[in-house]
Amino acid sequence: MRKIVQFQHTTYENGTLYLHTDQADLLQDTSAAGQIIADSDRYAFVYLAENEEEYIYLYLEESIWPELKKALKEKATVLAKSGDHSLELDQFTEELEYLVDNIEGNGNYGDEMVKKVESVFLEK
Repeated sequence: MRKIVQFQHTTYENGTLYLHTDQADLLQDTSAAGQIIADSDRYAFVYLAENEEEYIYLYLEESIWPELKKALKEKATVLAKSGDHSLELDQFTEELEYLVDNIEGNGNYGDEMVKKVESVFLEK
């Protein structure tokens, strides 16, 4: 079964974006895979992490995209955090930048996903 982490809110401190979740058990013993994919059905980006047995899908829902845009612009460090556990999302800005560029004007992601990504990430 697919393990999904969802984030309740974000904070931005000293050039680091913290993505907060209450799912500490899924962050424990997990490492960053350094890859982001798109879930066009849920209008989300998905950062891949892994443990010894499986991938863990860190869902970056549309509600936190403005914070992701700021992190992208500032090339900030991004950390998933829950209680005492945190996970640095390696290659985050490079991966997100590549994916946003790929989605721009690309109907393969679905018209609504393209429109949502362009309105947040490509708006001046």
